[in-house]
This record gives sequence, structure tokens and C-alpha cells, in this order.
Amino acid sequence: MATDSSPAAAIPSYRKAVDAYKKAVATAASVTAYAVLARGMARELLPHDLRDAVAWTASFLRARLEPRPAERRTIVIKRAAGDHHHYDGENGLYEEVREYLATRIQPRSMRRLCLSGGVGGARKVLSMEPGDSMTDSFEGVDFTWASVAAEGRHGYGTESLEVSFDAEHTDMALGRYVPQITASVEEERLRERALKIYMNESSSWRGITHRHSATFDTLAMDPELKQSVIDDLDRFLKRREHYRRIGKAWKRGYLLYGPPGTGKSSLVAAIANYLRFNLYDLDLSDVHSNMFLQRLLIGMSDKSILVIEDIDCCFSSASREEEKDQSHHQTAAGHSSDDDAMDDVSPPAPWTMMPPSLPQQQKITLSGLLNFIDGLWSTSGEERIVIFTTNYKDRLDPALLRPGRMDREIYMGYCGWEAFMTLVHNYFLLDDHPMFPEIRELLEKVEATPAEVSEMLLRSEDADAALRGVAKFLADKKQGTVEGN
Repeated sequence: MATDSSPAAAIPSYRKAVDAYKKAVATAASVTAYAVLARGMARELLPHDLRDAVAWTASFLRARLEPRPAERRTIVIKRAAGDHHHYDGENGLYEEVREYLATRIQPRSMRRLCLSGGVGGARKVLSMEPGDSMTDSFEGVDFTWASVAAEGRHGYGTESLEVSFDAEHTDMALGRYVPQITASVEEERLRERALKIYMNESSSWRGITHRHSATFDTLAMDPELKQSVIDDLDRFLKRREHYRRIGKAWKRGYLLYGPPGTGKSSLVAAIANYLRFNLYDLDLSDVHSNMFLQRLLIGMSDKSILVIEDIDCCFSSASREEEKDQSHHQTAAGHSSDDDAMDDVSPPAPWTMMPPSLPQQQKITLSGLLNFIDGLWSTSGEERIVIFTTNYKDRLDPALLRPGRMDREIYMGYCGWEAFMTLVHNYFLLDDHPMFPEIRELLEKVEATPAEVSEMLLRSEDADAALRGVAKFLADKKQGTVEGN
């Protein structure tokens, strides 16, 4: 049936809408009128004091119920006027914050940016211009930084960096946020600095840039042993408070031993590159007395590695036995022996390579060295690694191996399969080759050092030729036809 859509049919609906509108307007007018009437009656009937009390109560409730603006705190970090490139003293914290904020700036969100550095290969640094601000988040809290330029007394512009935050986070800002800024900048500076290796000249150090490229990734070493060394270093770095709590110097001692050519020096370089610590290569043949040794060791910086290679050539059990007899005769003649450094070493032997014509007190002694390793002088620096290397562990004086002096003994052995694969990947980026099974079988039967295998790989830039050379070398070594066997 067709629906009636004529204008006459729509009239009732229209009339209903108009009636509803009129009723709504009338109701609103009535409500407004009642409200005006009630307010007027309240003014007429309620006393003035009561009306004020009601108004105050309403204001109090609104103040309680509405969120109050958070109280803010601001820390001001000023840069001393004058030298704008001074990184120590007064400007140390300012520069640390500036370097930190450079890593947090979002260039697209900043109206103006200052770009500095880049001279002589220096890293380019972004920073805020005075008047600009940025926000940094830490543990879910927003810290707003602003760069401010204030006029000093004598017309010098004294810049400052100001950080604002909610007052409730003051303890976090001072106790955790600012310290983590300092720690992260120190870590970044350590990572980017050019490493140096220092060599001793009499009682002073001479440094040159250390460019050894060895890393744990390129080190030909048993993977499990390598990972254990990395884990040990990581644990050492995190234990500052632990060492302080137990009253011990924050240092770690390693003895690297094994046949020549097994990678002891490469491991030292890899440790230095991993920690970003400078190396101090101590040549005892140029140290003429304990006093000179003391000056050298005190002159080392924190975050450094002391290396004494071939320690067996400096102090040995045999030399100490000879010295015991000599000391016995001296004591019998009324001379006292020097054994302050060690409760388990008596008496210390002089370094055997020193000319015998020098007086006893001018010779360097084992006790003089061990005083620095674990005696009172061991606290003259922090975060230090001490590494001794030797090809002949059995020749070492037992006093050097006492627990607390050498915390870990690491055997650097012959080239195994995993070490060989590391070398091949370093030289040729190979992970597989038809000759690998033959070479693997030979390595299981032949004692070849990583240095020997590296030498064979270096003889050709063609991987096939180099691997054939390795296989032949190992086969000859197995048969005893290699020179020196």
C-alpha cells in the first residue's frame, strides 16, 4: 500500500514539534525565574554574615577539589665568565651538562641551534642558544632545561643552564638525575678518547698514541674463556662500592701465561680497547731502585692498565733462594733484611739483571713491586688492572701468585678450531671452505700457535692459497719437518 507523503500529512508532526519547543521554553523560563526568585529570597532572608560563610565554604571546596598547580624547583648551573673553553674546576659540571644535552636535543623541535666543534677532526656539538629550552625525560619525569644569558657586573655575559622540575622530584634530581648525567658523559669521553701507551724512562713516563686494533671480536682465543674474561671485566667495573665496603683497593690482577705466540699481548690490547684504559708498559730494566719504581707507579692515572711482560725474567724462585742465603749472612753480620711488603716473602730478592756493583738499597726488589700491587701503595689509584705475562709460569716466585695479587690466571694455549675460525674470518671473511675438515683434523693433532697460523694466512691474499699453506704447514709440523721441531 502506498505511503501518504502529502503536505497535509506532515502538518500534525510539525505541530507536535512546535508544541514540544514551546513547552521546553516555558520550562526553562520557569527554572530561570525560580532561580532568580531563590537568589533574591536568599539575599532578603539570609543574614549577610551567613551569605559570606556560604560563599567562603564554596570557595574552599573548589580550592580543595580543583587540582592545584604543582610547585616547581629550578637548579642553576653557571659557567664562569671569561674562559668559555675551560673544562675543569668551576666549569666542569657546566660542560658535562652541555655535552649531555647535545645527545638529547631534537633538532627539529628547536627554534634555534648552536653548532660548534669540528675543527681538526673534533666532534661537532649541538647546543641551545640563550633563550631556548628543551625537555629531557628520566625515570618517567620531565626535566625542562633552559639556556639563559645573564649580564655580569663588568659586562661579561655569564651563561647558565637551568633545569626545572616538580618540587616533589627534588631528591631524584639531585640524587640520581644529575649524577647519571655526569656518569654518562664520563663514559662517553672515555669511549671517544684516543688511547695512549706509556713507557718508562728512568722515573717518568713517556706516552704515544696506542693504535693496536685487537678487540675481543678479532682475538683468536677459546670462545668460552674469552667470554669469561669479558664478564670478569664487566663485573670489575661495576664494583666500586663493593671494593670500598670491604676495604680493598679497586684493582684487578691477571697473570697471562702460555707458550710464546699464543696471543698474550693481543689480549692485553683487547682489554685496553674494551675498557678504554691507557696502558703503562713497565720495563723493569730501566728502573734503578724501589724509589724510582714508587714514583712511576704513583704517576699512573686512574682507569689504567699496568703491564709487566715476561715477569719471570725479572723475579724468579731461583734468584730468591740465592738471596735468602745472602740475606742470612747479612743478618748474621748485624744487617736487617727488607721484608715489609710481604708477610709470605722473606727476604725479597733484588732484580737479578741489575749490575752487581750497585749497592743493595739501590736495587729494585720484589717487595717493592708487591707493595704497590697489594700493600699500602695499592690504594694510590682506583680502577686499575695489573697484568703480568710469562712464557714459563713454573719459574715464577710463588709470592707473585698469592691470592689477592693475581686474581685470575689465564692460560693462553695453542690454536684450536674456534680460534682458527676467528683468524680466517678476520683475514678472508670466510665461514666455510672445502679445506676446513682437513685443517680441523690437523689442529687436533698438532700444537701450533695462533701467531704461526696467522703468519701462514698472511702469505697470500687468495684464501685458497693461504689455506693450502696452512694445511701444508700443519702437516709438516705433524711429521716434525718444520724448522725448529
